[in-house]
Amino acid sequence: MTLALEKPAPAPTAKTRTGRGRIWLILAVIFVLLAVVRAVASQPALTSSSTFSAMLILAVPIGMAALGGLFAERAGVVNIGLEGMMILGTWGAGWAGYQWGPFAAVIAAAIFGALGGLLHAVATVTFGVDHIVSGVAINILAEGIARFLSEVVYAGGDSGGGVTQSPPIKGDAPTLSLPLLSSGPDLLGDLESTRWFLLSDAAGILRGLTSGLSVIVIFALLLIPFSWWLLWRTAFGLRLRACGENPWAADSLGVPVYRMKYFALLISGSLAGIGGALLVFVANIYREGQTGGRGFIGLAAMIFGNWRPGGLAAGAGLFGYADALQLRSQAAVTGLLLLVAIVLVGVTVWQTRKGKLVQAGIAAVFAVGLFLLWLTVDQLPSEFVFFTPHLTTLLVLSLASQRLRMPAADGLRYRRGEDK
Repeated sequence: MTLALEKPAPAPTAKTRTGRGRIWLILAVIFVLLAVVRAVASQPALTSSSTFSAMLILAVPIGMAALGGLFAERAGVVNIGLEGMMILGTWGAGWAGYQWGPFAAVIAAAIFGALGGLLHAVATVTFGVDHIVSGVAINILAEGIARFLSEVVYAGGDSGGGVTQSPPIKGDAPTLSLPLLSSGPDLLGDLESTRWFLLSDAAGILRGLTSGLSVIVIFALLLIPFSWWLLWRTAFGLRLRACGENPWAADSLGVPVYRMKYFALLISGSLAGIGGALLVFVANIYREGQTGGRGFIGLAAMIFGNWRPGGLAAGAGLFGYADALQLRSQAAVTGLLLLVAIVLVGVTVWQTRKGKLVQAGIAAVFAVGLFLLWLTVDQLPSEFVFFTPHLTTLLVLSLASQRLRMPAADGLRYRRGEDK
């Protein structure tokens, strides 16, 4: 019986390959839509390299928080405390970064985030505290801890820090460009400037996603496929997921359930902390309130992604793109309204075919409203532009919801020897 939990997942089937083909088809449709809207709305920022470069920088921290939530919930522990773990990571990155540089900042952020995960594990796994209560407490506690540490470490102000911020990070992480695409002569940049339909759009997107990438961002991006391999192709991942599906059955097969939950929460906190470090690198400094609720957005992205690495990456990318667009060009946000309206038309058709008429009706109403707004408004108020990333993410994630299946024992209090 124990051997059943030592075998990795089977090789990809024909159904899996079909699913991957569908993903590539969806990506191709999204690309064509972006190109069409860029041409119709005359907003080059929609597919510009600067927008997609900023998208990576803004989406990866959310993706790391979502990935942290994935490890915790696959082990059966709801982690509302991702925001607090990100806060601890930002403070740790700011403190270590100004003394020893960016790589030390990442290590310190992972350690500080892991401490938050350890606290959540002690409360929920060892003492059986309600997962939501523990997570909310960590979020509140993390803010207080960050302020207290800042007052202790930066009290004199001689280092350039203060009670609400750290000194600047010492140095920058090395950057890389993908060979043959974004190194050497700027062929993609020249092609992007032509504004040829589809070709310039593809060049802008590729240039933004392949040039001048920080090695730390690349490392964070690689953690997404690595997490998929670890969770679905190794015995460790199989045991961890078994704890989230049925810890009582896993225990009967010899899986150390408590230990696996602790491992999962330490990994969860570390990943959220790394997400916090990436936020520090954006401003080159730690600031109080820097996370801005991105831990909660990461949690929403994880749920939208159906507790899968690829899905949560899509959710994080959606928010990162909308956020980058409103930062790069407020005028281009009106073009985003048209893009979202078209996407919601597709959602309407999809939900109608599935028989979900209420969701289809709501999506249709929002699609018409956004289309009319695009037709009648040339410049949106700055307050609305600032809220656009949140609104876009909420609309698409909620109305395009699929058959979500959370781990069966997610959030349940487990005690060895007790019944469910």
